[in-house]
Amino acid sequence: MLLLKLEGIAARFEEVARLITEPEVINDMKRYVLLNKEYKELSKIVEFYREYKNITENLDSTKKILETEKDEEMREMAKEEMDMLVHRREEMEEEIKVLLLPADPEDAKNAVMEIRAGTGGDEASIFAGDLFRMYVKFFDIKGWKYSITSFTEGTNGGYKEVILSVTGDGVYGIMKYESGVHRVQRVPQTETQGRIHTSAATIAVLPEAEEFDIELNNSDIRVDTYCSSGPGGQSVNTTYSAVRLTHVPSGVVVTCQDQKSQIKNKEKAMVELRTRLYNLEYQKYLDEISSRRKTMVSTGDRSAKIRTYNYPQGRMTDHRINFTLYNLPAVLNGDIMEIIDKLQIAENAERLKASDIVK
Repeated sequence: MLLLKLEGIAARFEEVARLITEPEVINDMKRYVLLNKEYKELSKIVEFYREYKNITENLDSTKKILETEKDEEMREMAKEEMDMLVHRREEMEEEIKVLLLPADPEDAKNAVMEIRAGTGGDEASIFAGDLFRMYVKFFDIKGWKYSITSFTEGTNGGYKEVILSVTGDGVYGIMKYESGVHRVQRVPQTETQGRIHTSAATIAVLPEAEEFDIELNNSDIRVDTYCSSGPGGQSVNTTYSAVRLTHVPSGVVVTCQDQKSQIKNKEKAMVELRTRLYNLEYQKYLDEISSRRKTMVSTGDRSAKIRTYNYPQGRMTDHRINFTLYNLPAVLNGDIMEIIDKLQIAENAERLKASDIVK
């Protein structure tokens, strides 16, 4: 029974609320962080539980009124009340079922995002730059912060590659749907015959590893410094502020050159290195999901073509759910939340089918 499940969750919520006030838990930072995260996640379900329980109790009292009340006017009012309560309870049951689905533990994390030009030469780099600007505008809408870790500019504009970190509330849980190949169909600026070309860019979104997720031994990391390249002024281009970290056991290499300070660049590079090592393991989890899930919505399959941006038709199509919008300028201006909402709904529907949550 759904109510019994919710009662069990409410009991755990009260237990966690008590635990996070105990001195021995507060002194164990790793446990304290995990319990606070669990408390925040459970609080959403408990809010629904309290309203759902209240509706259930009101339904019971309304049924008793209908069983005993003789006055027709009072009975009519009770029937209307009952219909409203039944409708709201059914709505809440669907919402609660989604909340009870096991959450991806990475969803609440910040993210490291990679945008790389794919097939299409200079036009692909220009398109990668367009996607970068689209996401930056989306981050502004969400109130998130971002910082560029490293980039390589295209020869005629845009980026061959840009890597950035994004921080905010539940960044990865939203941005993970952007991983994959994005395709553009338009007439390139360099095209003299007016022919439509197809180019592509690849997006990869990784959950940013937190300090407690992975332990790094300094002896395993080789640190190299060099002069930064690109815009930034004399101090950036003539001092050894850029940092390259190589994790010797795995061969993973990361660089950071966007800060004037070598220390700050090293700190940012360490965050990315930790994230990349953590994601070597996380990818195994994503592969396991992809073997069970048909929609491949958020499985991290970065080689799959997920979306097409067609300029002549003003159209954006997400191929995973066959969803099309004819407002391409708005999409490129950062208005992508509707697309992500549709993807989340599709994924939750599929997860519900595969779950054992009470119908």
